[in-house]
Amino acid sequence: MESFQIIEIVAVVFGVLSVWYAHKENIRVFPFGIINVLIYIYICISAQLYANAGINVVYFLSNVYGWYNWSRTNENQESLQISRNTNRQNILWFILSIVLYGVTVYILRAVNQNDPTYLNSILPWIDGMNTSFFLCATLLMTIKKIENWWFWIAGNVISIPVYFSQGLYFTSFQYAVFLVIAIMGLRAWNKTWAERKQYRDMV
Repeated sequence: MESFQIIEIVAVVFGVLSVWYAHKENIRVFPFGIINVLIYIYICISAQLYANAGINVVYFLSNVYGWYNWSRTNENQESLQISRNTNRQNILWFILSIVLYGVTVYILRAVNQNDPTYLNSILPWIDGMNTSFFLCATLLMTIKKIENWWFWIAGNVISIPVYFSQGLYFTSFQYAVFLVIAIMGLRAWNKTWAERKQYRDMV
């Protein structure tokens, strides 16, 4: 097995552990996530997936902030709780994802302007789309919004064939696992939110 594949497998392990802890609403999501994204910055640059390399830098910063935000407590010594967006907030996040998509595609095409094969392919459009979804997902995760899982699900569905086409088979498998865990996370967080809401309504 080549050293690059070993590095990829290590990244996959930390990535799966990170998402698993996320669906459990466990703060360990962040230290495992930080290790995962640092490895993937290297992997994505090597595979010329520049937008995904860039998003992993944002992931790193988001993991640091999320770790802080999930750790702190309010004046009642309560930690951050799972919540839902309002309809207006959902519209704003949808608009943000479109803006991020446009910006990412523009950057990708600018970076690869001397590569006509890349420019004439569908890759920059697909890469840009899953980048915008993952950016929104990771930001929503740091503030414990249930809607983060919908963005993760959409991005994972796109990422599976993208990484497979680049020969990153372990990474493609990772995103298939991520997809399953994201669906589990959506169900688990909805259940937790409903139970806490019921408790608050009774008090």
